[in-house]
Amino acid sequence: MLKGIRAELSGDILQALCTMGHGDVVVVSDANFPSDSVARQTRLGSLLTMGNIPAPQAIEAILSVFPLDTPLQPSVGRMEVIGKPDEVPTIQQEVQAIVDRAEGKPAPMYAVERMAFYEVAKKAHCVIATGELRFYGCFLLTKGVIPIEDVVR
Repeated sequence: MLKGIRAELSGDILQALCTMGHGDVVVVSDANFPSDSVARQTRLGSLLTMGNIPAPQAIEAILSVFPLDTPLQPSVGRMEVIGKPDEVPTIQQEVQAIVDRAEGKPAPMYAVERMAFYEVAKKAHCVIATGELRFYGCFLLTKGVIPIEDVVR
């Protein structure tokens, strides 16, 4: 255990998030996503897991250490509901609230069609599987930068 680091963040997850660069993408997936097979095609090449915790809890933990690229672009993608691209399920509403809190302002998510989501995920830096059981609990987080004045020395 480390001070100030949430218990949900394992050493492997922290290392993966730390080695990502500006513009790299991490996938946070639900229990129904083909996490292992997609993770094998990512830059990291292996699956990371956050046990049996729900996606909102996982994203909240990740965002405690992970800067989003929100000043430049929408930085959190969500998987679209098949046939209902404008529908935003409860799971996605919960994550939107977490993202807004982490950013200290509204930071709208962008929608990605299901099959396109899989293709983007294969090109991501890594996949972190959660125990989320609700459908459409899959998200893309784009890494931003940390200004020098915010770096702890």
